[in-house]
Amino acid sequence: MKHFYSLLLILTILFPGCNYLDVVPDNDIETIETIFEKRDQAENWFKFCHTFLMPYTTSIISNPAYTGADEVVAGDFIRQQFAYNWAGFYIGDGLQMTADPYGNIWRKDAAYNAIRYCNTFLEKIGGVYNMEEQEKVLWIAEIKALKAHYYFELLRRYGPIILVPKNVATNAGIGEMKQPRAPFDTCVEEIVTLLDEAMKDLPPMNQKSVSRRAYHSLESAAALKAMALFYAASPLFNGNPALANFTSKSGENFFNPTPDREKWKRAAEAVDTALMICLENGKKLISNKTDGAVEDDRGLRDIMLDIEESSLARNFESSEAIFMIQYENRATTSWTRWTRPYFRSGTPDYNADLIGCIAPSIKMVEMYYTEHGVPIDEDRTWDYSSRYQIGKETDTKYRNVVLLDADSVLRLHLRREPRFYAHIAADRCYFQRGETIHAENDLVRAYQGERFGTLYTRISNSQAQNLTGYYMKKGSRSSQSNLDYKNTFSNEEACVLIRLADLYLMKAEAWNEYLEIPDKEHVYDPLNAVRERAGIPDVEEAWQNYSTDPGKVRTKVGMRQIIRQEWNVEFAFEGRRFWNLRRWLTAAEELNAKLYGWLVTGKTQRQFYNNFEGPVVVWSKRQFIAPRDYLFPIRSEEILISGCEQNPNW
Repeated sequence: MKHFYSLLLILTILFPGCNYLDVVPDNDIETIETIFEKRDQAENWFKFCHTFLMPYTTSIISNPAYTGADEVVAGDFIRQQFAYNWAGFYIGDGLQMTADPYGNIWRKDAAYNAIRYCNTFLEKIGGVYNMEEQEKVLWIAEIKALKAHYYFELLRRYGPIILVPKNVATNAGIGEMKQPRAPFDTCVEEIVTLLDEAMKDLPPMNQKSVSRRAYHSLESAAALKAMALFYAASPLFNGNPALANFTSKSGENFFNPTPDREKWKRAAEAVDTALMICLENGKKLISNKTDGAVEDDRGLRDIMLDIEESSLARNFESSEAIFMIQYENRATTSWTRWTRPYFRSGTPDYNADLIGCIAPSIKMVEMYYTEHGVPIDEDRTWDYSSRYQIGKETDTKYRNVVLLDADSVLRLHLRREPRFYAHIAADRCYFQRGETIHAENDLVRAYQGERFGTLYTRISNSQAQNLTGYYMKKGSRSSQSNLDYKNTFSNEEACVLIRLADLYLMKAEAWNEYLEIPDKEHVYDPLNAVRERAGIPDVEEAWQNYSTDPGKVRTKVGMRQIIRQEWNVEFAFEGRRFWNLRRWLTAAEELNAKLYGWLVTGKTQRQFYNNFEGPVVVWSKRQFIAPRDYLFPIRSEEILISGCEQNPNW
């Protein structure tokens, strides 16, 4: 055990907040057994088990899901000027490798180390003498759910994984150390089993103190179980022909080569159960709409505030959040520093901590619906062909959202759905940035030399620049000005990893895939719950009244497209699209395209909008190789040491 104790000592130095050596017995050294004698030290161990989850989930730097798809654009500046391993940007650029993979959590100091800590806790917690049995039962349930969460994070990256029901002794022989990867379905069942066991003893979130809301609750365990089954039913893992011949060294198939439709039913039923648990325990979509009120009672700004609040949780308070966790380092690893605009030194909103060099792509700008809740290329009342021309907004419902009565607003920015205005700050639209700032200061003027525009006349690798002309609002609060964010890079904001809208869209998708024809109860209703909060018409009404293809909502294939776009819009910039494109097997179609924006060095309207001929390429280094890139590679050194199988085509 000597090496393990040495590791503990090293970790104590690296993580002084979790000091396991505070109490050292006289004439002795601290051991695992003595650590688990007292509650305080056991609690330190418990907390430390959770720290590994933060970078894999909350960090836009180390979690590739935030920057590895096509939602945001950043140039060479961010890749070259910061000593950060931007896993997502490098993966999106096609630079993934086996020598030292980006986003690698299959490491001895990452997910498997966390699982080892969880196993040790489960093995030793019974020996703590000054704890009530009821508290031990709660902690055990929380750790079982956490262990399942680590398995899930491994599963969606690598497919089949190595299961570790109990720790292998540190003095075990090499043969015992070389554990095999388990078939994919076996891995899913292990996650489900752990969560079923945890759910027996986990209380709902509203029965937990705020200090324990960063740990799994009944709702989050049920949701995570549903997510594991949901992924297992998806095309990537359910009868994918590209994985049909992926076998262990003994010849056992890691995947069932035949698609199993019943997996969708099992996933759908698990989602239904998770939804029931959430709703029975007070979870609801954030909305200030009062019961019985008509939609027109909510103004556009009210709807935008609901949308903004849906993905935030100050002090771990949120009616919509199902699982929240503390940021590893909010100042660096959340969106705010990288997406909020940089203003010149000496201006009232100058904040040197905000550099605004990660920007939404035109692809995402065009992903949002029209105000009628249909795609911009399907709305028969919205002029798609002239979207790159200049127009004017006259409807007063857009006051303080879009510049009114001026021939200066791109038609692409007009008559869009509330989520567009809540998530995206577009030229000649308003960026709500503080309750005390005059509205004129919020107007986005994005041409070169203007308030929101670049200071430079060319794109430079040595300067932070917004490359598309759009700023991201999502992830920050409109009640705070840029200057306020200088003092609010704190841990008061939790990172929301799962929210109720996830379950509604999972329900709609899973039942749509299982049923022959979509129906109201299973498909339309859950989808409409999300759309109602977003301030757009129900899906049937929208397609019937405004779409060029009104029959689309009546077919499985049509609803599949609609549900997928709803995922892309509702969860824009929350890390869902990266995983969804993979599980849908559509990443090769989507992630090999160049990324577009406006000519941000243009000083005039015509120059900025490229003579109104359409967007320009702002980042072209994009590569997704199918089928190889659908699964992450395991580090080549790990393959040599452990003897386990490498993922296909790596």
